[in-house]
Amino acid sequence: MDKITNIIKDEIKRQYKNLRRFSEESGIPYSTLSNALARGIGNTAYETVVRICKLLNLRQFYDEDIIIFNDKFKDICAMLSEIDEKGIHTVETVLKMEYNRCIEENTAKEYNGISFESEKVAMLK
Repeated sequence: MDKITNIIKDEIKRQYKNLRRFSEESGIPYSTLSNALARGIGNTAYETVVRICKLLNLRQFYDEDIIIFNDKFKDICAMLSEIDEKGIHTVETVLKMEYNRCIEENTAKEYNGISFESEKVAMLK
């Protein structure tokens, strides 16, 4: 399954608990959502994907790969843009330590604000 589909599935579970409830509240037919998540969101009409992402409060950015950001990620970026070099160093150090701790302990992932490519995550080590 592609990353975008997995992120959308996770967000639907997190925010709405199940697909039927999301379907009812969004007005998107259950069969459309079910097929999109079973076959991969890439086979779904663009307008439907955009609508799903908006309803889940996910932003789309297109580059070589698609990465989806949520508001929590945008807030973190906004705060980062306001701190000085010492602050950036501190945040980077703490992030590296926490990343390594979670990888070593194989902890459950709590933050789904961004989908990193493996090369980008490797840079944190």
